[in-house]
Amino acid sequence: MNTNHLSIGMKAPDFNAVTTFGPLKMSDFKGKWVILFSHPGDFTPVCTTEFIAFASAQPLFAEKNAQLIGLSIDSNPSHLAWVYAIYLTTGIQIPFPVIADRMGDIANLYGMFAPDVSTQETVRNVFFIDPNQIVRAILIYPNANGRSIPEILRLLSAMQTTDKDHMLTPANWQPEQPAIVPPPKTYDELLARQNDPAAQNLSCQNWFWCYKQLPPGNNDHLLSPPNPNN
Repeated sequence: MNTNHLSIGMKAPDFNAVTTFGPLKMSDFKGKWVILFSHPGDFTPVCTTEFIAFASAQPLFAEKNAQLIGLSIDSNPSHLAWVYAIYLTTGIQIPFPVIADRMGDIANLYGMFAPDVSTQETVRNVFFIDPNQIVRAILIYPNANGRSIPEILRLLSAMQTTDKDHMLTPANWQPEQPAIVPPPKTYDELLARQNDPAAQNLSCQNWFWCYKQLPPGNNDHLLSPPNPNN
């Protein structure tokens, strides 16, 4: 099987798709973040728990200007029957489109198959696509293990903080926690941090390793990343 390979920093390929919400194109969502995720198959237990978790978190993604889009190589009638079965069983509506990719064209375009695992179903990919339609992060989970939706939200918040405030985020960072200031680029900047970090509202472990507390609510923004074409 010939599959495409996407890397961070690449333009997200455009496509036309049939979905449970009608036809859509990736380019329809320029100006929004997109969380495009694949699942191995409809009417499967792990995927069902994921869809319920994504549905429950959908308002949090919307607050961050992010659109959820699911995909599998099942047909649109199968998707419709499955999301309706979820509703009948749990009372939860699936509030985002699910792409029917019966021939695997979009899955191949995005490299969602792991040929050494299966060529008949995708693994659990998550593509973070920014408002300029650039792939910013990719997570890949095995079929047997469900995704952590809190981690997907956390990483989205971290990237939005980096774009808005030009800050870095440390291991296990959560919104509202201090972020890391990029290392100094000149010797004068190094000395300023070393000699008087408080003057810059910094808390430093060393001259190259400094934290800054962002204002409360600073991560609750809908700003787009800088447009490289401007």
